[in-house]
Amino acid sequence: MITALLVANRGEIACRIFRTCRELGISTVAVYSDADAGALHVREADTAVRLPGTAPADTYLRGDLVVAAAHASGADAVHPGYGFLSENAGFAQAVLDAGLVWVGPPVKAIELMASKTRAKELMAAADVPLLAPVDPASATVADLPLLLKAAAGGGGRGMRIVRELAALPAELTAASAEAASAFGDGEVFAEPYVERGRHVEVQVMADGQGTVWALGTRDCSLQRRHQKVIEEAPAPGLDDGLRRTLHDAAAAAAQAVGYRGAGTVEFLVSAEGRPYFLEMNTRLQVEHPVTEAVFGLDLVALQLRVAEGEALPAAAPPEPAGHAVEARLYAEDPARDWQPQTGALLTFDVPDEPGIRLDTGYTGGDTVGVHYDPMLAKVIAHAPTRTEAVRLLARALERARIHGPVTNRELLVRSLRHPDFTEVRLDTGFYDRNLAALTAATPGHEEARRLAATAAAIAAAAGAGSGPGPARLGAWRNLASQPQTRSYRAEPDGTAYEIAYRTGRDGTPAPGSGERVLAARPDAVTLETAGVTRHFTVTTHGDRAYVDTAAGSYAFTALPRFTDPAERTEPGSLLAPMPGTVVRLADGLGPGAAVEAGQPLIWLEAMKMEHRILAPASGTLTALHATPGLQVEVGALLAVVQDAPAPAPAHQEETTP
Repeated sequence: MITALLVANRGEIACRIFRTCRELGISTVAVYSDADAGALHVREADTAVRLPGTAPADTYLRGDLVVAAAHASGADAVHPGYGFLSENAGFAQAVLDAGLVWVGPPVKAIELMASKTRAKELMAAADVPLLAPVDPASATVADLPLLLKAAAGGGGRGMRIVRELAALPAELTAASAEAASAFGDGEVFAEPYVERGRHVEVQVMADGQGTVWALGTRDCSLQRRHQKVIEEAPAPGLDDGLRRTLHDAAAAAAQAVGYRGAGTVEFLVSAEGRPYFLEMNTRLQVEHPVTEAVFGLDLVALQLRVAEGEALPAAAPPEPAGHAVEARLYAEDPARDWQPQTGALLTFDVPDEPGIRLDTGYTGGDTVGVHYDPMLAKVIAHAPTRTEAVRLLARALERARIHGPVTNRELLVRSLRHPDFTEVRLDTGFYDRNLAALTAATPGHEEARRLAATAAAIAAAAGAGSGPGPARLGAWRNLASQPQTRSYRAEPDGTAYEIAYRTGRDGTPAPGSGERVLAARPDAVTLETAGVTRHFTVTTHGDRAYVDTAAGSYAFTALPRFTDPAERTEPGSLLAPMPGTVVRLADGLGPGAAVEAGQPLIWLEAMKMEHRILAPASGTLTALHATPGLQVEVGALLAVVQDAPAPAPAHQEETTP
């Protein structure tokens, strides 16, 4: 019987596992890096053990330190969560050798599925449909497009799409280097790339008595950089025959490796409805909550039960009910090439309503750092039908109050309401086709944001000169006082707003742009315009004002403010777009080197992602301040390119290491 469980992970998955442990009467142990000393998973655990350092390689990836932490804290079991050491057979064996209970699959199953190439051989023997591998050395134009993948890992790392044969050697080299950096194994294989394919997976749960449950399907087709963004269960639009094929193949895959515990078998489904085995993830998945919602199960509780040697509660799983959709909320800017964001998460409030579930590792007041994945939370909606679940999730995200770093919240809302999603035209190229439209301003956006800026100015003025109570007005204006102005810069695009208003004899401000003020106080404003009443909630942190409305949220910086670092540097300067570590430079890069516009010059690693700093224009590198291993802050000068016509500001592209 497990009495104390150590979770060898961090963030939302650690918090989620702790929640089940509390319900089962199991005490909890957290491990944490120095960067996570004040993190939510540390605060929620009964006991916490420090892993000195900040980098994952020095902390969460140190299996020896995790095992030592289990002994030091009195834990008798270890749950790996997902990521980090969750699919590391050596770590699983070390846990068992230390006399601890391993809450995961058998070591042999992890080993067999750890290499995608070996896994495909096993699946072929078990008659599981799969894509035939392509030998890159003998690939021809007829084999294109190809997908290069790392054999030893996932998450989009080491993955490349090759559409031109001439690009294959360079892409193989780059993919192998990324794979070696991320997983310590540079093996890369190639397979046909299926255009407009859907990512569909099957959750399996198996016990040690021979029972295997296939817990329905999930669609995870909406992905950015080969990483999932929106997932749902069951996968919509599949006929019964295809569902049976997927269920049977997943069960066969689990049985082929003697599986035990929770796992996921992933497939690519072509536009013609043909399924192909991709891989088996020998762990709990990020998207497991949608399966839990539909089947009414706690998969972590079942993992613990199986780890204790118990059987699954029945020969067959319960009947599914309804539909569930999950959205991954990231601190990132989709309009700027998915650039991760950092800083204080000042407010974080998602509506707590029937049908809505929040899995998170953050609360308001926490800080989003540079060392780990930028996912803030998963928001899950469950309802009787897909339409209802999608609508419920979009509205919950829309009404959430998230102040601090830029997030992908608006993108998620618009994705959930996009016709391709609502009408089940799903495939992994969704964002390749639609990102520009999804991040562009919508009709009415500018007017809505101007009204939000107006509300910010009215709230600030009300706070500057009024008493503690709200001012409730009878729609007044044309006052005799002199007009005043407040200036704001909208974030993140920098649009400037100058809001003029007058202050009445009772100290309450009114805008000069025609809106009628029905109520005004420092934290809330009600405006009427064109006969429509709108409510604005205003939250101020220093010079930043956050305005939340029923239909959107806006952030403004009160002006004047500090000069942007880019405004203090000479043309052609390459600035660090975020805090991070320089990992490598282009071959032969040095002062005096000739560079071409768009050429990758410097690779910066931050938040588990690798960012390429590109030459802003063709010219000569006149200064180089970046060296491998150098840690830099946002705005740090990395290099200067000159003698180029009309140099543009440096920009960056993001790839996975």
